[in-house]
Amino acid sequence: MLVQCLYASRLVSTQAEGQIDSILEQSRRNNPRMGVTGILCFTNDVFIQVLEGGRDEVSELYNRIVGDERHRDVRLLVYEEISERRFSNWTMGQVDISKVNPGLLLKYSKKATLDPFSCSGRATMSLIHELLDSAAIVGRNG
Repeated sequence: MLVQCLYASRLVSTQAEGQIDSILEQSRRNNPRMGVTGILCFTNDVFIQVLEGGRDEVSELYNRIVGDERHRDVRLLVYEEISERRFSNWTMGQVDISKVNPGLLLKYSKKATLDPFSCSGRATMSLIHELLDSAAIVGRNG
């Protein structure tokens, strides 16, 4: 059974760039062996991430992320069974939200900033799908 998990978190460190690179490298190294695909969107200290794969693998990975000392304020936004993957070509795609048109962010939230903590999980997932459709995601096949 396939599931999709969307969560938001904040980076603990003020060294965001190095932490993001480390998280992406670790994801791209470990996710293929677990059968997990997904996307990571970030800006400043805010993350949103979608994980797709088998229920056990995604749940175990999410639980490790919750315990990861690089993250704080980890919030589960969407967790659901899916019939097919939306991000099957990405071991871990990435989007730097600072490079996205602010109007796209405003479409899904109160302000033209990435703030998944103040909007619905569905709105955040819609934003991610639009980023996918607009080719804003980089890092295909890690």
